[in-house]
Amino acid sequence: MNSKNLFIYEYQTLFEILNEIKSNFNFKITNLNISELDSKKFEKKSNYLIVTSQKHKNLENCLVLEQIPLKLEKFIELININFLKNEFLNQSDFKIGNYKLDLNSRKISLYNKSTSLTEREINLIIFIFQKRNVGIKEIQKKVWSYSSNLETHTVETHIYRLRKKIKDAFDDDEFILYENNGYFIK
Repeated sequence: MNSKNLFIYEYQTLFEILNEIKSNFNFKITNLNISELDSKKFEKKSNYLIVTSQKHKNLENCLVLEQIPLKLEKFIELININFLKNEFLNQSDFKIGNYKLDLNSRKISLYNKSTSLTEREINLIIFIFQKRNVGIKEIQKKVWSYSSNLETHTVETHIYRLRKKIKDAFDDDEFILYENNGYFIK
């Protein structure tokens, strides 16, 4: 995970106080003015938090402080909680083509529709998507930890059920495809 970055906007005194004790924190502290805030490119999956006095419409990961003064311990606790939330959310979403796979809720979504998945189905989807063209023996070995010389139809059965689940939920016949002796997801 990227290092944690705390950006202070609109609170110069707060920045100065935190900057004096920054060696006690596990995050980097930066003060931003309006032009720096407007020009800063915040990556979607980076671990940052902006402390501000009001929510800004084009910014995510903002900790809005409306009630000042605030005890320093409480403020540091809020910062750490927000960093944990960001990290949790960043790890939970996985993009599979037009689909969004939420690892925490075990759901796959397309636009306004979603369906629940098992942990094995999630592992299967991610493995096939990342490998691009993977055979049954490799899926058995990596997803199920089966010996590659076992004769079983577990993979085919799970893929059949997963395809049916995706077809029923999203009317998509082409979620998992098979070509050249391997499965893949577009």
